[in-house]
Amino acid sequence: MANYNVALILKNPLNDSEFLLVKQTPPPKFNDEEYDSYVDSDLWDLPAIQLNHIQGEKSEPTISIQGSEKINLGKFDIESALNQIVEQLGFGVRDGGEWKLWKCVEEPEFGPGLTIHTVYIMGKLLDGNQILQEGCKWMSTQSCINCLAEVKPSTDRVGPLVVIGLLNDLVQWRKWKVPPTLSYQEYPPGVILVPMQSRTAKPFLTTNLIVFAPDSVSDDCGNHRFVAQGEALIVDPGCRSEFHEELLKVVASLPRKLIVFVTHHHRDHVDGLSIIQKCNPDAILLAHENTMCRIGKGYDC
Repeated sequence: MANYNVALILKNPLNDSEFLLVKQTPPPKFNDEEYDSYVDSDLWDLPAIQLNHIQGEKSEPTISIQGSEKINLGKFDIESALNQIVEQLGFGVRDGGEWKLWKCVEEPEFGPGLTIHTVYIMGKLLDGNQILQEGCKWMSTQSCINCLAEVKPSTDRVGPLVVIGLLNDLVQWRKWKVPPTLSYQEYPPGVILVPMQSRTAKPFLTTNLIVFAPDSVSDDCGNHRFVAQGEALIVDPGCRSEFHEELLKVVASLPRKLIVFVTHHHRDHVDGLSIIQKCNPDAILLAHENTMCRIGKGYDC
């Protein structure tokens, strides 16, 4: 079982390399003075909405989607979803001309709720003189890549739908390959989240193994002093014993100069440390000294 969303890739009729992005609503306040005082930069992403099942008798569709036979879209009210999106953008569904299925992305099982699968639909405005509403803008693939590569506190950010739906197909962010038996999500580019089944607290079933494996690492630290330096980093390797073989494949595929960071001592964050030690005894373990004490790694408690 899964929930489905539909994301719209709406191309600019005057510039085929550009597509429409929408400024996302900031997250709600937490009534915490320190947290709420933080103001993030604007996040821009593809317009999207939940895709619902058709209620009652199925009527004859007034729009067609090329390639929709590749997946079973017939059970979903795709027409209403597209109408809602384009109306929110200030257009009509007929302003988009032909629609075609771009891809369908299945999210890994992060839990505890249902996974979210996203159907990407591509279209193009027929009228190049359409005026965009406030909170909408055209961006190209290259401008999105620049946003991701040149991160600064005040610059615009690009959301996961753009990266997963478009950029990951066009740009090779890394040479390191995730073992094919593992489901994962990459966002932002170069940051791999692998949900691994673990001995975590209910209702959760998995803990995210986070992998950083950049293509190139500089040995020049400049004037900075670092506790450790490596060519790859993994965070919280805490999977259940039956998934140690999968963790072994991840560690074996990473550079030998590896750093392992453990956020805290709970078993769903440390259960795989013995596998890493066997596979790569030169890996450097980093953790708070209290965490080191609790997992028995060389500190006098």
